[in-house]
Amino acid sequence: TGYMENSISYSAIEDVQLLSWENAPKYCLQLTIPGGTVLLQAANSYLRDQWFHSLQWKKKIYKYKKVLSNPSRWEVVLKEIRTLVDMALTSPLQDDSIHQAPLEIVSKLLSENNNLTTQDHESIIVAIAPLLENNHPPPDLCEFFCKHCRERPRSMVVIEVFTPVVQRILKHNMDFGKCPRLRLFTQEYILALNELNAGMEVVKKFIHSMHGPTGQCPHPRVLPNLVAVCLAAIYSCYEEFINSRDNSPSLKEIRNGCQQQCDRKPNLPLRLLHTSPDLVSQEATLTESRLKPVIVTSNEIHVEVERNNTANQKMTANVGNDSEPNLIDCLMVSPTCSTMSIELSAQADRILGCYVEILKMLSDYDDWRPALASLLQPIPFPKDFWFGFFFPRELKYVIQRFAEDPRQEVHSCLLSVRAGKDGWFQLYSPGGVACDDDGELFASMVHILMGSCYKTKKFLLSLAENKLGPCMLLALRGNQTMVEILCLMLEYNIIDNNDTQLQIISTLESTDVGKRMYEQLCDRQRELKELQRKGGPTRLTLPSKSTDADLARLLSSGSFGNLENLSLAFTNVTSACAEHLIKLPSLKQLNLWSTQFGDAGLRLLSEHLTMLQVLNLCETPVTDAGLLALSSMKSLCSLNMNSTKLSADTYEDLKAKLPNLKEVDVRYTEAW
Repeated sequence: TGYMENSISYSAIEDVQLLSWENAPKYCLQLTIPGGTVLLQAANSYLRDQWFHSLQWKKKIYKYKKVLSNPSRWEVVLKEIRTLVDMALTSPLQDDSIHQAPLEIVSKLLSENNNLTTQDHESIIVAIAPLLENNHPPPDLCEFFCKHCRERPRSMVVIEVFTPVVQRILKHNMDFGKCPRLRLFTQEYILALNELNAGMEVVKKFIHSMHGPTGQCPHPRVLPNLVAVCLAAIYSCYEEFINSRDNSPSLKEIRNGCQQQCDRKPNLPLRLLHTSPDLVSQEATLTESRLKPVIVTSNEIHVEVERNNTANQKMTANVGNDSEPNLIDCLMVSPTCSTMSIELSAQADRILGCYVEILKMLSDYDDWRPALASLLQPIPFPKDFWFGFFFPRELKYVIQRFAEDPRQEVHSCLLSVRAGKDGWFQLYSPGGVACDDDGELFASMVHILMGSCYKTKKFLLSLAENKLGPCMLLALRGNQTMVEILCLMLEYNIIDNNDTQLQIISTLESTDVGKRMYEQLCDRQRELKELQRKGGPTRLTLPSKSTDADLARLLSSGSFGNLENLSLAFTNVTSACAEHLIKLPSLKQLNLWSTQFGDAGLRLLSEHLTMLQVLNLCETPVTDAGLLALSSMKSLCSLNMNSTKLSADTYEDLKAKLPNLKEVDVRYTEAW
């Protein structure tokens, strides 16, 4: 008959009831509408009840939308909001929209009524607090929360209501890119905590509550989310300056609808940010020791460019001289003719200080440090950040924590994430934009990287190519680590240029510690020549229970230039003996069965004994970390890894990278 061809609106439903009279149809609902009733029959009682609760919920939601869209008295509105929240909490339905719909209604109410008092704000926040325990606030509600954090940071609502909301965001949020206002709300909440009397102590307690009391944080998303919040907040401090260079709108301006270039204020005059060649040539002839700094100002940022006459005079003094400048002299000259410093506004300075402190707090947790180092390895800060004094000085604490950590996965992150890109190692080296300690941090980083980096020779090559000047400068000042580096460069024949070799020798001989180490190097070189002199046995087997000292004593007793087969099976040698093994020029077969030779020794062998053909590591404590280094030993044709901690993935990797490998023993391993 065409009845119900048109849908029934929820607002037209006057009542919803379960049929309860005798002989009523089974599993039916009765809807009362203007002009009659409608019966809906379900297949079972469960489905009927779901329909019943869904219709009731939807009907009430429409009612509250209508009531709250035209508020008259706010005490009535507040009462209706509380009733709405109670309805959502007591509903037997299990669906995200059950809690999200009331939050969206309140969010719309707040966005359309800007004349509310502070007391009204707090009352509404307290009323919807139960819904926020298990739900993220919608974007408009986040804006409202941000405004409250900025205007009333000391309100008890911030501590009592917002704290569990932010904790939930940090523990469960998966992508701030899709929900940027959640990140902004988290930033404003942390800044509000910092405004309390205890300041950073309150923030520290909050960070500790997110980590938990145990040594391992149970929530894997907390650290990445905290780092994302910190990076975004730090970037916001410099945002106006960064966008002023290319006249692109900032995030704040985009939100305000200013996307056209003509709508924006004029960008900073870039010609004032750099020293022109004409000015440099004029400065070299001026008698004044210093010119007045050039100052560029914007609403929030003050940029100051200082010119250093001394450096320019030293650079121009050699003009016309055909001879190449001495490397040591070049080290004493500043690498740049001008330095740019950025002075932030007081508000931006407070934000920067707060979030750099949080990064420092994060680096103090042992379980978070590896992941934090990995997240910061690409150096996610624009170059402009390093022109201020505060930022590189404060962040230096975090880098020191990475450098001091004994775990290789932490301090290896000091190096660049890919070739050709600077890492923390380069930024804090003498001459780097962040160096303010004459290279002390750089020296400590080099020391720990040399102690663990399995590509020692490769690392020395990179130092020789990019950081030889800073190494020599620190060696001149008596730094023992740098003296050792220069000696190793000479010992491993890293430096090809004779003039550079002579300058390194002069540098070593200019200090007492350098002179002593160079003499020891010369003694070792004489012993090495004697050891590698042609002659001696071709095969050698040490007695069982021999030690590293016994092997060193034996190899220093004569020439072993012909030694091709060495068996150290069932001895007590360790990775320390690798320093002596790499000096054997003709070694092709090495038996380390049932010794304590480990990963560190394998890494050293892989760099120097590239002609090794047979290697027996049966029943040694080597792991994947050391075995992977063997992929560079292309001459290996026989490899015994029986009863080691070899994994299947490492085995497949070795097979792919060792083309001459014919005999392999992987019994009693994961790859077996």
